[in-house]
Amino acid sequence: MSIAPYLKEIGRGKDGARSLSREQAHDLMSRILDGRVTDLELGGFALAMRIKGETPEELAGFVDATMAHTLALPDPGRPAVLLPSYNGARRLPNFTPLLALLLAREGVPVLVHGMAADPTGRVTSAAIFTALGLPPCPDAATVAARWAAGQPAFVAIETLNRPLASLLAIRPVLGLRNSGHTIAKILPVLPGALRVVNHTHPEYAISLTQYLSDSLACAVLMRGTEGEPVADARRQPRMQVFRDGRIDAEASLAPQDGVLVELPVLPAGIDAASTAAHLRAVLAGDQPVPAPIAQQVACLRAACAAGLSVSAGSAA
Repeated sequence: MSIAPYLKEIGRGKDGARSLSREQAHDLMSRILDGRVTDLELGGFALAMRIKGETPEELAGFVDATMAHTLALPDPGRPAVLLPSYNGARRLPNFTPLLALLLAREGVPVLVHGMAADPTGRVTSAAIFTALGLPPCPDAATVAARWAAGQPAFVAIETLNRPLASLLAIRPVLGLRNSGHTIAKILPVLPGALRVVNHTHPEYAISLTQYLSDSLACAVLMRGTEGEPVADARRQPRMQVFRDGRIDAEASLAPQDGVLVELPVLPAGIDAASTAAHLRAVLAGDQPVPAPIAQQVACLRAACAAGLSVSAGSAA
């Protein structure tokens, strides 16, 4: 069966498009991930949703369908943090691995997932972890072993969810991101974990806030650093902590205002080797932890300690 009826609804332009129900969105994404659409239909879907934008109900349906293809991961046995890393570094160093390492040092199990490589040349978390001697985990057993050793675990999306990886892989062909990138950033691949959900455009803050509320999520919503789930080393962003879908104002962090009076120490280059060397120096105490990242670590630790990640935090 063709997905043309769905394309007819979502492909009427930004003002004329109609939204899908959760059930319809689930069916549409299931067909895409199962490979039951043509390349032409897939391109039509990607462009139509890029123009229209996903509603919270559509996101819920997309997530429902995507979770059916996701690798089963071990139970960490205690509150964990989930960091989706899908953008990489372009101008600033990618400090997502630093955030993961600092949390792991505090005894928090951390799962990072993302692209094994970026077709546009951005510096991925996978490359930095590899430079640090922590290459992507090939299976769930290796994830458990990393946690047992007090280390963060990185899983490539190609291992975690191959059909979703295929959807993400059409970006170089179309030249645009698609719904798969949003799905990857909100996917509850580790049930019960505290998700750090980041956005780059203000309109996504609105839809993601509603999605996290509707799904009774336990999460932290923030504006990412070049799309990464880590605080900008130069300035503290707003971080909204969700407890079972409701914003916990006391646990949340306000954005840093005013003029910067001091710049953090950054690596000489943003390449994987330079970033890894800088991270080793930070962990050894030879370089300071950027204040916004230290505050993010404290925020996430407090959220875990408060039991936020004990709740299901799923898209149900």
